[in-house]
Amino acid sequence: MYENSDLVVTAWDGDMLVGVSRCITDWVWSCYLADLAVRNDYQGKGVGKKLVELTKETVGEKSMVLLLSVPDAMEYYPKIGFEKVENGFIIYREK
Repeated sequence: MYENSDLVVTAWDGDMLVGVSRCITDWVWSCYLADLAVRNDYQGKGVGKKLVELTKETVGEKSMVLLLSVPDAMEYYPKIGFEKVENGFIIYREK
């Protein structure tokens, strides 16, 4: 997964990895935020929001950032600037 990513933004506390944003992007139209993960003990401290801000800054203002959310995080993403959309489609992967 990591090797095939176009953009990985990380957050560190000293030499400990505390958060990561992993993306697939074309750098001009869209950036799919495949993973946003923050260590449990660092959640609620702005780490995820900052990772998203740095991701958006890196891909540029013309590129949209989009993601699929796990059910438990549906309330989180609007709090950090994402807008829920209803104009998407999906073909699920085989299990």
